[in-house]
Amino acid sequence: MPRTTLRLIDPLLENPMSKRNAVFPAGRQDLYTSQTYSAAIQSGDLLFVSGQVGSRSDGTPEPDFEAQVRLAFANLEATLKAGGCGLDDIVDVTTFHTDPQNQFGTVMTVKSEVFPEKPYPNWTAVGVNWLAGFDFEIKVIARIPG
Repeated sequence: MPRTTLRLIDPLLENPMSKRNAVFPAGRQDLYTSQTYSAAIQSGDLLFVSGQVGSRSDGTPEPDFEAQVRLAFANLEATLKAGGCGLDDIVDVTTFHTDPQNQFGTVMTVKSEVFPEKPYPNWTAVGVNWLAGFDFEIKVIARIPG
């Protein structure tokens, strides 16, 4: 029986057009530069968005929880837009909550406004005890249309 050699190909290494590229929403790059991370990384036709929080333009937390969640989604939407995506392009969501039991109702209300129709993206919610002064964070993976 002849031997067959299987060659595994990493499309990101084989295709120079698929290098990872940093993406920043308008007016917020200084925040990410000072914290030494990217708002999002585009690789191939995927956009990997870092955790977005309900931060005001100066980086401070929005104190009202519902307003903080809404601002986190607004910051997410701005980052998606900078990467050529929209909310409908999200395929996977991970959220972090400092007090899930008491916060989940508010989060679900906002979530149902942001994602009103099926199919809904995958969603994983994680309870945490610290978010650098914030109470909610959302990170996503989106497919770039085209």
